[in-house]
Amino acid sequence: MKAKSNASAESKRLPQTPSQTVGPFFAYGLTPQQYSYNWTSLASPRIATEETPGERIRIEGRILDGKSVPIKDAMIEIRQADASGQLDPKPGSNAGFSGFGRCGTGTEPDGLWYFDTIKPGAISASEAPRLDAVITMRGLLLHAFTRIYFEDDVEAIAKDAVLKKVPANRRKTLIAKRVRPGLYRLDIHMQGKNETVFFDL
Repeated sequence: MKAKSNASAESKRLPQTPSQTVGPFFAYGLTPQQYSYNWTSLASPRIATEETPGERIRIEGRILDGKSVPIKDAMIEIRQADASGQLDPKPGSNAGFSGFGRCGTGTEPDGLWYFDTIKPGAISASEAPRLDAVITMRGLLLHAFTRIYFEDDVEAIAKDAVLKKVPANRRKTLIAKRVRPGLYRLDIHMQGKNETVFFDL
């Protein structure tokens, strides 16, 4: 009984340990090759090669905090359909295409993330071509889920069932701008006036 009494007294003296947040461990844990560590990454920013059927594009941007300052220890993952709209194409049907990519924000100037891929096709008639994105970063207890659409898919965007549920004044936070042929850009704002729309999955 004396031991129990001592334990009770000890718990009253010590405050609760604060909850721990995620990371930053992305550099060596999830994107080692990007950060020049000497082991293989399971995924990279290169999702498609020159042999992959479809329109080759680069999509890039920054992950910004509430003050629009680049976050340089975040990570973004994307999943996409192939050029014909297949999320899980048959093996061997798309040379050099993984459909999944991962990029940290700590190796390029100004915290830039990027993916070299192909323009995805629409998965269904009610959906516009898109990339599904997951954001992970220091201080974020749960992943943040969002989407990236392409501004030149005007008719498909107007019909997209999910975008119709997003307030009209916030849809632009999900639509990548066409900088030039083959290059799209979208900054992801985690907080603040221009906060990106995130989805509760």
